[in-house]
Amino acid sequence: MLLRTILAATAAVTALLVPATAAHAEPTTETATTAGATGAAEAATAEATGLAAGADPVIVVGGLIGISIAYEPIAARLRADGYRVSIYQLPNLGFGDIRESARALSSYVDQVRAATGAAKVDLVTHSEGGLVSRWYVKFLGGAGKVDHYVSLGSPQQGTYVANIINFLGLGSCAGIVACQQMSIGSSLLTDLNGGDDTPGAVRWTTVRTWQDELVRPVDNAALADGATNVLVQAWCPLRIVGHLGLVLDGTTYTVVRQVLADAAIRPNCFAI
Repeated sequence: MLLRTILAATAAVTALLVPATAAHAEPTTETATTAGATGAAEAATAEATGLAAGADPVIVVGGLIGISIAYEPIAARLRADGYRVSIYQLPNLGFGDIRESARALSSYVDQVRAATGAAKVDLVTHSEGGLVSRWYVKFLGGAGKVDHYVSLGSPQQGTYVANIINFLGLGSCAGIVACQQMSIGSSLLTDLNGGDDTPGAVRWTTVRTWQDELVRPVDNAALADGATNVLVQAWCPLRIVGHLGLVLDGTTYTVVRQVLADAAIRPNCFAI
Protein backbone atom coordinates (compact mmCIF):
# COMPACT_ATOMS: atom_id res chain seq x y z
CA MET A 1 0.00 0.00 0.00
CA LEU A 2 1.19 3.53 -0.71
CA LEU A 3 0.88 4.76 2.87
CA ARG A 4 2.88 1.80 4.14
CA THR A 5 5.56 2.60 1.60
CA ILE A 6 5.59 6.31 2.53
CA LEU A 7 5.80 5.59 6.25
CA ALA A 8 8.43 2.90 5.82
CA ALA A 9 10.57 5.25 3.75
CA THR A 10 10.08 8.02 6.29
CA ALA A 11 11.09 5.66 9.08
CA ALA A 12 14.27 4.74 7.29
CA VAL A 13 15.20 8.39 6.71
CA THR A 14 14.32 9.38 10.27
CA ALA A 15 16.48 6.62 11.71
CA LEU A 16 19.48 8.34 10.14
CA LEU A 17 18.70 11.67 11.80
CA VAL A 18 18.22 10.63 15.40
CA PRO A 19 19.88 12.26 18.46
CA ALA A 20 18.45 12.01 22.23
CA THR A 21 16.15 12.94 25.88
CA ALA A 22 14.01 15.42 28.36
CA ALA A 23 11.40 16.70 31.18
CA HIS A 24 8.37 19.14 32.89
CA ALA A 25 6.44 22.53 32.82
CA GLU A 26 3.47 24.75 33.68
CA PRO A 27 -0.04 23.59 32.74
CA THR A 28 -1.39 24.83 29.40
CA THR A 29 1.72 26.93 28.79
CA GLU A 30 4.48 26.32 26.33
CA THR A 31 7.61 24.90 27.95
CA ALA A 32 10.43 27.28 27.03
CA THR A 33 13.67 28.58 28.56
CA THR A 34 17.37 28.44 28.08
CA ALA A 35 19.15 25.13 28.30
CA GLY A 36 21.54 26.19 31.03
CA ALA A 37 20.22 24.13 33.97
CA THR A 38 22.46 21.08 33.62
CA GLY A 39 22.95 20.78 37.37
CA ALA A 40 19.22 20.92 37.99
CA ALA A 41 18.65 18.32 35.28
CA GLU A 42 21.16 16.00 36.93
CA ALA A 43 19.45 16.48 40.28
CA ALA A 44 16.10 15.67 38.67
CA THR A 45 17.65 12.53 37.21
CA ALA A 46 18.79 11.34 40.61
CA GLU A 47 15.39 12.14 42.07
CA ALA A 48 13.62 10.25 39.30
CA THR A 49 15.78 7.17 39.76
CA GLY A 50 15.12 7.15 43.49
CA LEU A 51 11.37 7.35 43.04
CA ALA A 52 11.12 4.71 40.32
CA ALA A 53 11.15 1.76 42.72
CA GLY A 54 7.70 2.61 44.06
CA ALA A 55 6.33 4.06 40.84
CA ASP A 56 3.44 2.90 38.72
CA PRO A 57 4.18 0.27 36.07
CA VAL A 58 4.85 1.91 32.71
CA ILE A 59 3.26 0.79 29.45
CA VAL A 60 4.94 2.01 26.28
CA VAL A 61 2.18 2.23 23.66
CA GLY A 62 3.45 1.95 20.10
CA GLY A 63 2.26 3.73 16.99
CA LEU A 64 1.32 2.88 13.42
CA ILE A 65 3.56 0.09 12.06
CA GLY A 66 5.29 0.21 15.46
CA ILE A 67 6.51 -3.30 16.18
CA SER A 68 7.43 -3.96 19.80
CA ILE A 69 11.15 -4.17 19.21
CA ALA A 70 11.20 -0.60 17.90
CA TYR A 71 10.34 0.57 21.42
CA GLU A 72 12.93 -1.49 23.25
CA PRO A 73 15.40 1.45 23.41
CA ILE A 74 13.07 3.65 25.46
CA ALA A 75 11.84 0.64 27.46
CA ALA A 76 15.46 -0.24 28.27
CA ARG A 77 16.11 3.31 29.51
CA LEU A 78 13.08 3.12 31.77
CA ARG A 79 14.08 -0.29 33.12
CA ALA A 80 17.59 0.99 33.81
CA ASP A 81 15.99 3.76 35.88
CA GLY A 82 14.12 1.16 37.91
CA TYR A 83 10.68 1.19 36.28
CA ARG A 84 8.56 -1.88 35.59
CA VAL A 85 7.97 -1.62 31.86
CA SER A 86 5.98 -3.44 29.20
CA ILE A 87 5.41 -2.61 25.54
CA TYR A 88 1.97 -2.60 23.94
CA GLN A 89 2.01 -3.19 20.19
CA LEU A 90 -1.19 -1.96 18.55
CA PRO A 91 -3.43 -4.71 17.08
CA ASN A 92 -2.76 -5.18 13.36
CA LEU A 93 0.12 -2.72 13.77
CA GLY A 94 -2.38 0.10 14.19
CA PHE A 95 -3.96 -0.05 10.72
CA GLY A 96 -7.45 -0.69 12.10
CA ASP A 97 -10.00 1.40 13.97
CA ILE A 98 -8.38 3.43 16.76
CA ARG A 99 -11.42 2.80 18.96
CA GLU A 100 -10.94 -0.96 18.66
CA SER A 101 -7.26 -0.59 19.47
CA ALA A 102 -8.29 1.39 22.56
CA ARG A 103 -10.58 -1.43 23.70
CA ALA A 104 -7.71 -3.87 23.36
CA LEU A 105 -5.46 -1.48 25.31
CA SER A 106 -8.07 -1.35 28.06
CA SER A 107 -7.84 -5.12 28.49
CA TYR A 108 -4.06 -4.97 28.46
CA VAL A 109 -3.96 -2.27 31.15
CA ASP A 110 -6.16 -4.44 33.38
CA GLN A 111 -3.80 -7.38 32.82
CA VAL A 112 -0.81 -5.28 33.85
CA ARG A 113 -2.60 -3.95 36.92
CA ALA A 114 -3.59 -7.48 37.95
CA ALA A 115 -0.08 -8.84 37.41
CA THR A 116 1.64 -6.03 39.32
CA GLY A 117 -0.97 -5.25 41.95
CA ALA A 118 -0.82 -1.60 40.94
CA ALA A 119 -3.93 0.57 41.08
CA LYS A 120 -2.75 2.73 38.19
CA VAL A 121 -0.31 2.68 35.29
CA ASP A 122 1.65 5.32 33.42
CA LEU A 123 1.33 5.48 29.64
CA VAL A 124 4.26 6.58 27.48
CA THR A 125 2.85 6.74 23.97
CA HIS A 126 4.18 7.34 20.48
CA SER A 127 2.36 8.66 17.41
CA GLU A 128 -1.00 6.89 16.92
CA GLY A 129 -0.54 5.26 20.32
CA GLY A 130 -1.24 8.64 21.90
CA LEU A 131 -4.68 8.79 20.28
CA VAL A 132 -5.45 5.18 21.19
CA SER A 133 -4.51 5.93 24.80
CA ARG A 134 -6.55 9.14 24.91
CA TRP A 135 -9.63 7.31 23.62
CA TYR A 136 -9.14 4.71 26.34
CA VAL A 137 -8.83 7.35 29.05
CA LYS A 138 -11.71 9.52 27.85
CA PHE A 139 -14.29 6.94 26.80
CA LEU A 140 -13.36 3.54 28.25
CA GLY A 141 -12.82 4.21 31.95
CA GLY A 142 -9.08 4.77 31.79
CA ALA A 143 -9.21 8.06 33.70
CA GLY A 144 -9.29 6.15 36.98
CA LYS A 145 -6.53 3.75 35.97
CA VAL A 146 -3.91 6.06 34.48
CA ASP A 147 -1.66 8.31 36.52
CA HIS A 148 0.64 9.89 33.89
CA TYR A 149 0.07 10.19 30.15
CA VAL A 150 2.99 11.17 27.93
CA SER A 151 2.64 11.43 24.15
CA LEU A 152 5.62 11.63 21.82
CA GLY A 153 4.72 13.04 18.41
CA SER A 154 1.03 12.11 18.52
CA PRO A 155 -1.25 13.88 15.99
CA GLN A 156 -3.65 15.09 18.69
CA GLN A 157 -5.38 17.46 16.26
CA GLY A 158 -4.66 15.35 13.16
CA THR A 159 -2.01 15.67 10.48
CA TYR A 160 -1.89 16.91 6.90
CA VAL A 161 0.28 13.92 6.07
CA ALA A 162 -2.86 11.80 6.39
CA ASN A 163 -4.94 14.26 4.35
CA ILE A 164 -2.36 14.42 1.56
CA ILE A 165 -3.13 10.88 0.34
CA ASN A 166 -6.65 11.93 -0.54
CA PHE A 167 -5.35 15.18 -2.02
CA LEU A 168 -3.17 13.19 -4.39
CA GLY A 169 -6.27 11.42 -5.67
CA LEU A 170 -5.43 8.05 -4.12
CA GLY A 171 -8.59 7.72 -2.07
CA SER A 172 -9.17 8.42 1.60
CA CYS A 173 -5.86 7.30 3.09
CA ALA A 174 -5.72 4.41 0.60
CA GLY A 175 -8.45 2.70 2.64
CA ILE A 176 -6.48 2.56 5.91
CA VAL A 177 -8.95 3.25 8.72
CA ALA A 178 -6.47 4.63 11.27
CA CYS A 179 -5.04 6.99 8.67
CA GLN A 180 -8.52 8.30 7.91
CA GLN A 181 -9.09 8.85 11.62
CA MET A 182 -5.80 10.78 11.96
CA SER A 183 -6.77 13.14 9.14
CA ILE A 184 -7.45 16.69 10.24
CA GLY A 185 -11.19 17.13 10.79
CA SER A 186 -12.01 13.42 11.15
CA SER A 187 -15.06 12.44 13.19
CA LEU A 188 -12.88 10.50 15.63
CA LEU A 189 -10.73 13.56 16.38
CA THR A 190 -13.86 15.71 16.69
CA ASP A 191 -15.13 13.35 19.39
CA LEU A 192 -11.75 13.02 21.06
CA ASN A 193 -11.12 16.77 21.23
CA GLY A 194 -14.68 17.81 21.99
CA GLY A 195 -15.25 19.20 25.47
CA ASP A 196 -12.45 18.36 27.88
CA ASP A 197 -9.57 16.88 25.90
CA THR A 198 -7.61 16.02 29.06
CA PRO A 199 -10.18 14.46 31.42
CA GLY A 200 -9.71 13.10 34.92
CA ALA A 201 -6.83 13.54 37.35
CA VAL A 202 -4.31 12.22 34.82
CA ARG A 203 -1.14 14.27 34.43
CA TRP A 204 -1.16 15.03 30.69
CA THR A 205 2.09 15.82 28.87
CA THR A 206 2.89 16.07 25.18
CA VAL A 207 6.31 16.24 23.54
CA ARG A 208 6.77 17.46 19.98
CA THR A 209 9.63 18.39 17.65
CA TRP A 210 10.00 20.83 14.74
CA GLN A 211 11.55 18.08 12.62
CA ASP A 212 8.54 15.74 12.84
CA GLU A 213 7.94 14.52 9.28
CA LEU A 214 4.58 12.86 10.01
CA VAL A 215 2.77 15.31 12.29
CA ARG A 216 2.11 18.48 10.31
CA PRO A 217 1.60 21.15 11.42
CA VAL A 218 3.87 20.30 14.34
CA ASP A 219 1.71 22.17 16.87
CA ASN A 220 -1.07 19.65 16.20
CA ALA A 221 0.85 17.35 18.56
CA ALA A 222 -0.13 19.57 21.53
CA LEU A 223 -3.17 19.46 23.82
CA ALA A 224 -5.10 22.13 25.71
CA ASP A 225 -7.11 22.12 28.96
CA GLY A 226 -4.26 21.95 31.46
CA ALA A 227 -1.79 19.79 29.55
CA THR A 228 1.94 20.38 29.71
CA ASN A 229 3.17 20.80 26.14
CA VAL A 230 6.91 20.48 25.55
CA LEU A 231 8.54 21.55 22.31
CA VAL A 232 12.04 20.04 22.28
CA GLN A 233 13.55 22.97 20.38
CA ALA A 234 12.08 25.54 22.80
CA TRP A 235 14.63 24.21 25.27
CA CYS A 236 17.28 22.92 22.91
CA PRO A 237 17.22 24.96 19.66
CA LEU A 238 19.97 22.94 17.98
CA ARG A 239 18.49 19.55 18.81
CA ILE A 240 17.40 17.64 15.69
CA VAL A 241 14.77 15.00 16.44
CA GLY A 242 12.55 13.28 13.89
CA HIS A 243 9.25 11.47 14.40
CA LEU A 244 10.79 8.09 15.20
CA GLY A 245 13.69 9.83 16.90
CA LEU A 246 11.39 10.86 19.75
CA VAL A 247 11.52 7.32 21.14
CA LEU A 248 15.32 7.17 20.82
CA ASP A 249 16.38 10.71 21.69
CA GLY A 250 18.17 11.27 24.99
CA THR A 251 16.81 14.77 25.58
CA THR A 252 13.26 13.59 24.98
CA TYR A 253 13.81 10.77 27.43
CA THR A 254 14.83 13.22 30.16
CA VAL A 255 11.38 14.81 29.77
CA VAL A 256 9.67 11.43 30.05
CA ARG A 257 11.63 10.54 33.16
CA GLN A 258 10.94 13.87 34.85
CA VAL A 259 7.21 13.63 34.12
CA LEU A 260 6.98 10.13 35.57
CA ALA A 261 8.81 11.30 38.69
CA ASP A 262 6.56 14.39 39.07
CA ALA A 263 9.70 16.51 38.81
CA ALA A 264 10.04 19.93 37.21
CA ILE A 265 10.66 19.64 33.48
CA ARG A 266 14.15 20.81 32.59
CA PRO A 267 15.35 18.86 29.55
CA ASN A 268 19.01 18.00 29.34
CA CYS A 269 20.02 19.21 25.88
CA PHE A 270 23.24 17.20 25.95
CA ALA A 271 21.74 13.83 26.88
CA ILE A 272 22.52 10.92 24.58
